[in-house]
Amino acid sequence: MAVELNSFKTIIKWKVEDLNIIAADSSAAILNEKFEPMYIVATAAVLVKPPYREPSGCLAEPVFADAEDSHEVIVREAELCKQLIARMGADVVHLDISLGAVSLEQLSPIQFSNLKISSKAKSNLIKILPRLRKVAGEITQKYGVETLAIGKDSIPVRVAELTAGAHAIIYASEKAVKESSPLILGLPLKCQPRFRENKVYVYSLMAAEHDVRGYAIDNTDTLKKVNIAEILNPVARGFRTLKIIPRKDLR
Repeated sequence: MAVELNSFKTIIKWKVEDLNIIAADSSAAILNEKFEPMYIVATAAVLVKPPYREPSGCLAEPVFADAEDSHEVIVREAELCKQLIARMGADVVHLDISLGAVSLEQLSPIQFSNLKISSKAKSNLIKILPRLRKVAGEITQKYGVETLAIGKDSIPVRVAELTAGAHAIIYASEKAVKESSPLILGLPLKCQPRFRENKVYVYSLMAAEHDVRGYAIDNTDTLKKVNIAEILNPVARGFRTLKIIPRKDLR
């Protein structure tokens, strides 16, 4: 019996360690002169494999969504997860919705009354729920994979957040160059950007996450066309900001 039990434990451990997760998040914001967020810059879906420190695959895109309607990007996050799972496969999908890791297909507006979230958050969720459930249903039907509303409890969601932040640095730099105008980019909570050749890495500064990171590749040499200065956000503790200036504007 002991041998059988140990074998069972070994099987369970193997399955947990080999859980491949696709997650998505949107992050980084263009800030105004008062350091208030105006536009969410980037969305990224990532495939994260053990040991869950960085993406093994990624789909990212610029969104520049109104910060006041940021809930709308969640639908796009789910759609990117669907696209990525079609390419790379996964065992489960994590979205940045903090609802106790409930399956999106099982979620209904009636359940929102028991959730400890603001009235505005509930209203926004009700607006997008039909579209989210549709995408989640398609993922389950085609790939046999659940989509969970797990939020920031998920390390893969954190990897997606950092990855979106890395891509946002490139997208914001492209915007600054195109418009010949400097801008301020607010980064995700507690992170540190690092630049190496044509890559941007964004490392987590949270406890027990020192080796968790996201990254983006600058294929168009956009970063060579700007000067980037890192400063702390004076009105939001824990958030760093980047001042991005087109090189032709430098004195």
